[in-house]
Amino acid sequence: MQKNIGNTERVIRVVVGLAITSLAFVGPASPWAFLGLVPVATGLMGWCPPYAIFGINTCKK
Repeated sequence: MQKNIGNTERVIRVVVGLAITSLAFVGPASPWAFLGLVPVATGLMGWCPPYAIFGINTCKK
């Protein structure tokens, strides 16, 4: 798994993912809020499976 997400995008994914996940505990309390864990995980790993499939790479070389 080679990294295919740039640093700026990684930070944005983690912040947005945590915001979405927080909705499971505060606010409408829907189980759908746990989908926010997907961007958190991809942001922490630096690898996104759909990016790999479509050949997208936002990392600076």
